[in-house]
Amino acid sequence: MNPSASSASPRSELTLRGLVIGIVITVVFTAANVFFGLKAGLTFATSIPAAVISMAILRAMKNSTIQENNIVQTVASAAGTLSSIIFVLPGMIMIGWWANFPFWTSFAICALGGILGVMYSIPLRRALVTDTDLPYPEGLACAEVLKVGTGDDADAGSEEESRAGLLAVLWGSIVSAVFAVVVATQVFASDFVRNFRVNDKGAVSGFDFNLSFALFAIGHLVGLSVGIAMLIGAVIGWGWGVPHYSVLGDMGQSVADLANGTWSHKVRFVGAGAIGVSAIWTLAKLVKPVISGLTSAMAASRVRKSGKADSLPRTERDIPIGIVGLITLACFVPIAWLLGYFGSISGLGDQVAVLAIGGVAFVVLMGFFVSTVCGYMAGMIGSSNSPLSGVGILVVIAAALLLVAFVKPHVSPEEGKALVAFALFITSVVFTVAAIANNNLQDLKTGQLVDATPWRQQVALVIGVIAGAAVIPPVLNLLNKAYGFVGVAGVGAHALPAPQAGLISALAQGVITNNIDWSLIITGIWIGVGIIVIDEILARTTKHMRVPPLAVGLGIYLPTVSTLMVVVGSVVGWLFDRRADRRSKKPEATKQLGVLLASGLIVGESVMGVVIAFIVGFSGKAAPLALVGESFGGAAQWIGGIVFVALVVVMYRWIARMGQGTSAR
Repeated sequence: MNPSASSASPRSELTLRGLVIGIVITVVFTAANVFFGLKAGLTFATSIPAAVISMAILRAMKNSTIQENNIVQTVASAAGTLSSIIFVLPGMIMIGWWANFPFWTSFAICALGGILGVMYSIPLRRALVTDTDLPYPEGLACAEVLKVGTGDDADAGSEEESRAGLLAVLWGSIVSAVFAVVVATQVFASDFVRNFRVNDKGAVSGFDFNLSFALFAIGHLVGLSVGIAMLIGAVIGWGWGVPHYSVLGDMGQSVADLANGTWSHKVRFVGAGAIGVSAIWTLAKLVKPVISGLTSAMAASRVRKSGKADSLPRTERDIPIGIVGLITLACFVPIAWLLGYFGSISGLGDQVAVLAIGGVAFVVLMGFFVSTVCGYMAGMIGSSNSPLSGVGILVVIAAALLLVAFVKPHVSPEEGKALVAFALFITSVVFTVAAIANNNLQDLKTGQLVDATPWRQQVALVIGVIAGAAVIPPVLNLLNKAYGFVGVAGVGAHALPAPQAGLISALAQGVITNNIDWSLIITGIWIGVGIIVIDEILARTTKHMRVPPLAVGLGIYLPTVSTLMVVVGSVVGWLFDRRADRRSKKPEATKQLGVLLASGLIVGESVMGVVIAFIVGFSGKAAPLALVGESFGGAAQWIGGIVFVALVVVMYRWIARMGQGTSAR
């Protein structure tokens, strides 16, 4: 394809059918990401599976183009990013401020913050995408998938690869969804749980091995280094932390209650300290390259010859800056009203002006800062690997400190809880800005590589933001009613961990009300510092193995039900990729099929999890699909475990053979 020639001629790009397909994929993937993010503390990138699905659908229609497929993945990419709001918003439930997620308030947070994220990233496009050497790994990968399967250059071989990719996503989704349904019938056990005493002093520990294809698949996607790092964290948490602190607990409890209570009330905060220092370190390392990269990119932009907007090539046309400014200002008005309204109904009526004006100023300044930082991080290491949780930690600490400095001296102690809620509320807005900016520049890089029109992509992302924002509140309410969140009184054994939301809400409470055991946080900080040192040594001595500190912190902070299967998936994915390198004629294509299979496994189980949650909420029963009783539990563990392993072997062998078949054409 000749970009210079094609950029002069219009092509089918921002079409109604493309937007409809993108919105449908967004709705499904957003629901899946919300469920999975609350369960595992991780979300998955949706651009590549969305592109594969789009190619399969649009290929059957007339006059589809690579740019139209790019619009579909741009809309759907909002599912992988806007759903990151679950890292903050459930904290409002955890602190007892909300009983559910009010639709219009939650929608406004997601939509306004998301649109601001798009607007903030537009002035950064030339600096961080066009005039830069940043690799944008996920944007590049998505562009390669689009080039292989669509456009004027698509041939029979690329069509076969596209069909193979769709089959991988489809069958992965079917297998994981069916397995989740059988687990809901209790014929297959959901996990292997063992708790035990460690010594004669009463120390306890345990593990919970979840038979989850979604967790297994996320392990494949995050890679071996992250998987091993999470295993190290789990060993620290459950091999040292739980035994160490459990001897101080109530020995009259059962072993399981003592182990889980120790993790929840002690070890979790050690993990919070490790996550916090790791996130700050990760961001600190990026300060210098962010500043130098922006400085050089801006300097390069200034030497460009200026010209009128209509003289620019199609591939360089953004939404006009005047419209960007008007939309940005239009977003600030409802944000100011929301902040003021929140303050007035929360008993902070005397401080409404300070909260509204100061809150908007905080969103303006902090929002642009995090947009720049997150955009640069996405360019360097990819959207999925950007430490968004670290951004959330820094934002909530900054918000809480400002509230303590300017508001707390003027309120009663009873209003401290309202300030915690306000800190989480404003952090949610800024966090949404950061998440979308983190994704938008990645999409614009994909667009640059496939000869797309920037302003059309920017419009598409706004549409995706609005679609995702409409889905998130009802899905959150459904999951809250069916499962609840860990740390909330009265929730059952299947409560969703929501680890980042728990951490961020705990930090907000700790700063404002000073009711947190800081010794546990400090212990975690020292552990995090030790892991950082080890990781830096590995970075200087080996190119093949790292221990990402954030992943270690997550391993400590998360329950083993959310980590151990991720570790298994990372090892299996690594073995699959090594086998592809050795035996496949076209290893990258085979590896890509593995990625698409993993994406399908996540989508299938996550969507079915939302469906089952709806059934649970509607029926009022804990296990409405159960076909057997608790006495079948031992057999269910063995049956479920054997079937799980067999399905993994069959699927990966099938993917390997299919990779050989497509590469042979």
